[in-house]
Amino acid sequence: MPLVRISVRAGRPEQDRRAIGSAVHAALCDTAGVPPQDEFQIISEHDAAGLIYNADYLDIARDDELVVIQITLNEGRSLEVKRALYARIAELLAQSPRVRPENVLINLVEVPKENWSFGNGEAQYA
Repeated sequence: MPLVRISVRAGRPEQDRRAIGSAVHAALCDTAGVPPQDEFQIISEHDAAGLIYNADYLDIARDDELVVIQITLNEGRSLEVKRALYARIAELLAQSPRVRPENVLINLVEVPKENWSFGNGEAQYA
């Protein structure tokens, strides 16, 4: 069960935000074994003061089209799966809505399965 938080600069068209969310979900399904119906996302827009980044950290040229993706998911995926996920997200975002790979920042947060409740005050995976 991933929970995906996506942050973009304010003013990005709705169709772009939807395309970003769709691409991230498709990449999770393609590479990390996430079922298609397991889709939970929060997409937020931020003004310049609310989305701060270094434009050339690690010699990667970023600009205001930056997309910050934080994925909270169950722990246990291999480094190979994580690398495949990062690459697939960048690949799909480059296709639609044409986000430069340099502008894709991804952070994974791994948690034990018992750290989820999907409703009714229950720990369904515990």
